[in-house]
Amino acid sequence: MVKKQKLTIFLALLPILSIAQSVSRLELQQAYEQAQKNYPVIQQKDLVRQTAAINIDNLQKGLLPQVTLSGQASYQTDVTKVGISVPGFSIEPPSKDQYKLVADVSQLIYDGGITREQKTMLQLSATVEDQKIEVELYKLKERINQVFMGILYLDEQLKQTELVKADINTGMKKVEAQVKNGVAFRSNLNMLKAELLKAEQRVIELSTSRKGLLDVLALFTGQPLDEKTILVKPAVSAVPTADIARPELKLYSAQSGLFDQQQKLIHAKNLPKASLFVQGGYGRPALNLLKNEFDFFAIGGLRLNWSLGGLYTKKKEKELTEVNKRIVETQKQTFLLNTNTQLKQQEAEIKKWQQLSNTDNEIISLRESVKEAAKAQLENGVITASDYLREVNAEDQARQSLITHQLQLLQAQLNYNTISGKQ
Repeated sequence: MVKKQKLTIFLALLPILSIAQSVSRLELQQAYEQAQKNYPVIQQKDLVRQTAAINIDNLQKGLLPQVTLSGQASYQTDVTKVGISVPGFSIEPPSKDQYKLVADVSQLIYDGGITREQKTMLQLSATVEDQKIEVELYKLKERINQVFMGILYLDEQLKQTELVKADINTGMKKVEAQVKNGVAFRSNLNMLKAELLKAEQRVIELSTSRKGLLDVLALFTGQPLDEKTILVKPAVSAVPTADIARPELKLYSAQSGLFDQQQKLIHAKNLPKASLFVQGGYGRPALNLLKNEFDFFAIGGLRLNWSLGGLYTKKKEKELTEVNKRIVETQKQTFLLNTNTQLKQQEAEIKKWQQLSNTDNEIISLRESVKEAAKAQLENGVITASDYLREVNAEDQARQSLITHQLQLLQAQLNYNTISGKQ
């Protein structure tokens, strides 16, 4: 019974444990996704879609029957009269005060394709606006990279500082034994203690800086990140490629498509329009002008409209869209040139940091052997604590260089992938 209760409690806690685990470890890709979801500009994507849907819906309503109501009351100084006298027959002239109430119902049957082209235009405009948001969101990755890599750098610095503290503690134990045996001065021990305090101060500085960057990352991601949060070092391999997959290219393509659509819309605007219509009303006189009475009337038929004024500007409007399209193409080529230039710079950076890291490993191996020899010499009283610290610090500097170069290599690889659009 007790085992069943324990099992039930464990199963109930599983979701909480999994949440805690996901919060305590953060990968770079997770940071990207959370930051984009939390970034205020993401809300514009829904607004763009809603705006496009509303405009398209309103445009579609233009295909429904259109009803117009109009009324008129007038007085005129003269009316049409029949000036022929027929014995036994008289024609009453219309009244000078006349009234008319008309309802006009029109159904569009051909608009030259302008409704279809306008609908496509609205959809392409929404695509352009949506892609602008994607470009803005992609730029966020660069900022996340900087913060994320900054925290990883501080993590490595903290690990190295702990190694230095361990070396100093080892030296202190050996010197303490020598002081007790009267073969070393206490000043040597105090020197090591001072260096240990300096190392602890560095831990405080690094931890405080790390907390500050974690707070920044928490603001970007909208997730609580405490000091125990572990950032997973990304596994990155930047392979030189000629392909660029940045969202800016999709934006240029969408903008170019929008100008192509403007060409089609200009053509459709200058085509004739046809519609069926029915007019019905009540007034005096009605359709029969010789009947001077209030009466109902109706008329129906086919209406053709063709505005020729647009033909004057059609050619220039198309030329303007072509100019705008060429401007977009120029912007695209400029972007590709700058991007390829940045990629070449990052390739050089990657090679440089790789070579330096390889050399660092050799230097560390040599410095470590010297330090170990100094440790034995300190224990035998051959060298002083100052000499030992010099070798400890020399190894520390070599390891610091390796940390810096390795993370700069990782940063350059991340930059390469982000610039090329592969990250």
